[in-house]
Amino acid sequence: MLLRGFKFGLLLQLAVGPVCLFILGTASAKGFGAAEAAVLGVALVDGLYILAALSGISLLVSRGKPGAWLSVPGAAVLLLFGADMLASAAGYPLLPSLPAHQGVWGGSFVQALLLTAANPLTLLFWTGVFAAKTAEWKMESGERLHFGIGCLMSTVFFLTAVSLAGGLVKPFMTPGLTGALNGVIGLVFLGFAWRLIHSALLKSGEPTA
Repeated sequence: MLLRGFKFGLLLQLAVGPVCLFILGTASAKGFGAAEAAVLGVALVDGLYILAALSGISLLVSRGKPGAWLSVPGAAVLLLFGADMLASAAGYPLLPSLPAHQGVWGGSFVQALLLTAANPLTLLFWTGVFAAKTAEWKMESGERLHFGIGCLMSTVFFLTAVSLAGGLVKPFMTPGLTGALNGVIGLVFLGFAWRLIHSALLKSGEPTA
């Protein structure tokens, strides 16, 4: 079941999102070490979400169409990060730098952790995945845990590969190219934020029975 979870998790990773792009941008600008610290931040939050989904905590927030209000914090963080990346590309960052004692690695870890945690809908997503696969494969409690661990391992594996790819191009990244990459990623982040906001508006306008 561990291998099944790993394979299924890799399939999910093909849907590239803002976290993957953040890891790529961090690796190309700051190197593999900083990007891998960010991967650890992502894995920590994803692991907590998976545990919460497995333990049924998500049932507390799955009543009354929570999708609309849960989209708000995720959209806000994506807007903030996207605007900061665009402004940084122009040489005027919006967000203050983290304290120097945290270093590059610590800063990347915190940023990735916040970016991942800003999307509580991930909790509902994992709940749906486990519910569907439990019904399909008749998984017991222990098998669901192994499946979840496999999914988490695939996240670390895939994002580490992204970090390696970004680290390989770092020596060729000039300040101009780094700024351009940050600008493109910033625009993509704003696009993801708009999708969340648009989805929330649609859901909030749905009639309730």
